[in-house]
Amino acid sequence: MKAAIITRPGGPEVLEVREVPQPKPATGQVLVRVRASALNRADLLQRAGRYPAPPGFPQEIPGIEFAGEVAGGGPDARLWKPGQRVFGITGGGAHAEYVAVDERTLAEAPANLSWVEAASVPEVFITAHDALWVQAGLAPSERVLITAVGSGVGLAAAQLARAIGAIPYGTSRTAEKITRACEYGLEAGAAVSEPATEFPALAKQWFGEEPGAGSSSGFDVVLDLTGGPYVAAGVSVLRMKGRLMLVGTTAGNAGELKFSPLLAKRITIKGTSLRARPLEEKIAVTQAFARAVVPLLAAGKVKPVIDQVFPVAKIVAAHQRLESNQSFGKVVLEL
Repeated sequence: MKAAIITRPGGPEVLEVREVPQPKPATGQVLVRVRASALNRADLLQRAGRYPAPPGFPQEIPGIEFAGEVAGGGPDARLWKPGQRVFGITGGGAHAEYVAVDERTLAEAPANLSWVEAASVPEVFITAHDALWVQAGLAPSERVLITAVGSGVGLAAAQLARAIGAIPYGTSRTAEKITRACEYGLEAGAAVSEPATEFPALAKQWFGEEPGAGSSSGFDVVLDLTGGPYVAAGVSVLRMKGRLMLVGTTAGNAGELKFSPLLAKRITIKGTSLRARPLEEKIAVTQAFARAVVPLLAAGKVKPVIDQVFPVAKIVAAHQRLESNQSFGKVVLEL
């Protein structure tokens, strides 16, 4: 089979498409003929040698989400039949024509989605659903602030917030992404470069006063996809008993945080990731996604957002596009 290979740690130029052996499904696994696979920041980090695949997954083949057809099953695999349209997440190896995965980590891809659209769904919608609906307990009428709202997870989160009756706000580094995100349910947003000073000003602009321990203003939830200085800034605009979900660290892996606002407003901060979770947890989040989100996708109430599509032969260009930070939505490979 053809697969994108990381030949050595480095920039996009270290990627090549090669012929490699097709994986064989183990007990409880199915073999999926991958038709499309989206890129994620994890793929860029793995290529650079900074984020190895979990044990048991290919270290040299990136790719953590996919859509395709069931091609066969290993021993004791009973949930799927050959030819069924599926999508899902994996620890690695999805940028290849075939991938072997535990059958319980798959969901049925809605018929209204193309392969490219289906491949753009799993990582971002599972992450957003688990972080917002499950862990943060986002409720109808609550306000949520989403940083990097023009990213794949950010756009999925804005749509899922609307789907549950919550009100999404967002930030980005460019005004253009804010304008485009409004097409996916964003109530309001702003381009931000200095979150520490700009977040409180935005909260006052949107809600009439700056959040404080005795104020009803501010956000109920902050979905922080950026980290760094955005964590403290997010805390500053949370209202009483607010929740901050930290999902990404593209703006930095460290930052200064004052404790008094946490105590005064009784704030909860949670960190979350998807790729490194144990298999049983990945099964649980995928099945929760299949129950709650797949019907919304099938009904067209939420939808994937695609930036650009590349053939796998153009894997270098695909990585360059995602790394440019100019993408809006998902960068997808066709296989």
